[in-house]
Amino acid sequence: MGKSLAYHVLMAEIQNTSKSYPNKYAFLRDYEYTLGSDQLTDAGRQEMVNSGAHFYRRYSKLVDENTPFVRAGGQQRVVESGEKWLMGVAQSLKEEPAKIDLIIPEGSSWNNTLSHDTCPAFESGPDHDLGDRAQRIWADKFVPPIKERINSALGTNLSHTSTVYLMDMCPFDTLAHPSAKLSAFCNLFTEKEWREYDYYQTLGKYYSYGVGNPIGPTQGVGYVNELLARLTGKPVQDKTNTNRTLDADPKTFPLDRNVYADFSHDNDISSTLAALGLYNNTKPLSTTHMEDTDKTHGYSAAWTVPFAARLYVEKLQCKHEKEELVRVIVNDRVQPLDFCGGDKHGRCTLSKFVESQSFARSGGLWDRCYE
Repeated sequence: MGKSLAYHVLMAEIQNTSKSYPNKYAFLRDYEYTLGSDQLTDAGRQEMVNSGAHFYRRYSKLVDENTPFVRAGGQQRVVESGEKWLMGVAQSLKEEPAKIDLIIPEGSSWNNTLSHDTCPAFESGPDHDLGDRAQRIWADKFVPPIKERINSALGTNLSHTSTVYLMDMCPFDTLAHPSAKLSAFCNLFTEKEWREYDYYQTLGKYYSYGVGNPIGPTQGVGYVNELLARLTGKPVQDKTNTNRTLDADPKTFPLDRNVYADFSHDNDISSTLAALGLYNNTKPLSTTHMEDTDKTHGYSAAWTVPFAARLYVEKLQCKHEKEELVRVIVNDRVQPLDFCGGDKHGRCTLSKFVESQSFARSGGLWDRCYE
């Protein structure tokens, strides 16, 4: 069952079985579920326009010197995200928006570094539901008192899963409002419960697409090798999920641009962050007690892949530095890059950065996809 349908079923369940709607629950009686499936909301569209404008303010000189090369995965909301980002850049330039240069189809029959689909063991192997399993263990810890309170107030019998879905409604219903006004769903839960829910989402990303999954980082290897090609100006060296035909053609994979912008999914970004080694210092996350970002070395779903998540990789030429430098920024947080000798500004030399990416350059365990 898709999430959108699941939320529709949830609201029908509540309205068909609840015996009362006291105080802050009153809105549930007549709430109509209207959210679409796999679509950007108006608030989401504006967020991407703002992201493009923010990018231009930060990197205007690079954009002015030559046109960014833009790719997007083939799902409609990903394409629209790229289009709205380009609109934000264009508004800053006071020009007509450029078009996306390359839209790569998604699916198991098409190699695409912007969408994981081509590693059979990852999609359906023994660890394909590792994230779900981790979330279920944690849900058994934090959901029961929430479920009991909700069921007592409404006189219904929501399950663990339905209770989590009710929490999901807070961010999704908030973004369904044109101005992203805080949804009434959000007030049904306490701050402590929201922290527990955030950890629930973090476990899902970590054990599904991050280093908590044996081949989670593997799904980001192809993209990292494309990144290395762009940073060094040399052809892509990869035998994973890159599209060799597209990457060998300078029209579809140029190496002479100042700016490259790729649009993908939160899950694929999670795998790319893992493949880069940004959270190698994060120890396996506990599924029985909550760990804050100090203990996880900054790893959190809210910090890494919020709505409109951004990963910037910068190549810099600085005065008094003989070699070009690399810096990585995740949602405006500069990453320390300890694995390549990052300085106090989060920079390491290009050669050290390339050297540090041995996991991707050696194939990133791609052979396990077919075991």
